[in-house]
Amino acid sequence: MFEGASNFVHSVDTAFLIVLVISVAFLVLITFLMIFFVIKYSRKKNPKAENIHGNVPLEIAWTVIPTILVLVMFWFGWTGYKEMSEIPEDAYVIDVTGQMWQWKFKYENNFESDSLFVPVNKPIKLRLHSLDVNHAFFVPAFRVKKDVLPNRNNVTWFTATETGEFEILCAEYCGMNHSYMLSKVIVLPEYEFNEWLKKDSSSSISTLSSASE
Repeated sequence: MFEGASNFVHSVDTAFLIVLVISVAFLVLITFLMIFFVIKYSRKKNPKAENIHGNVPLEIAWTVIPTILVLVMFWFGWTGYKEMSEIPEDAYVIDVTGQMWQWKFKYENNFESDSLFVPVNKPIKLRLHSLDVNHAFFVPAFRVKKDVLPNRNNVTWFTATETGEFEILCAEYCGMNHSYMLSKVIVLPEYEFNEWLKKDSSSSISTLSSASE
């Protein structure tokens, strides 16, 4: 937890940790109270049952406290969602196409690749499309997951904060070879990314020219 390589790691992991802590605390509390009441109000100790007419402070407490906790969880979830929805205007745009069972990435100069190459510390906007069925673009190290749907364009974004290679998965079952729908995000220093894009797009154009001749 709190280990990753994008600008969303802290907010997503914080929200997850808060929900986890609250859930575990309630699990421990409820389990303890169940055992305590089973022992305290067992038939041996209380052979004659007595009616309980309620406790106003207790009823207020078990209404107000869970409401506050739910609002806390909502706040952290909402702030994280808002951050993911506000795409910077200067983001570099890449088209992502999902199909059974591969990913394709198209850059602003129309060059295409099977792996996603991005510069480090620069906002990246992904325009997501599907050619067939529902997919989900998921980069665990970036805490980024978004549905990729046919006949509908989705967008997501991130800023990679570390160079290296990171897995891309399809997080929605899309057919027999769903588990093989894998790729990589390759994060480079910006000057290396620019050199890679210029070199590979130039070689691609040369290959197409040779083929047409």
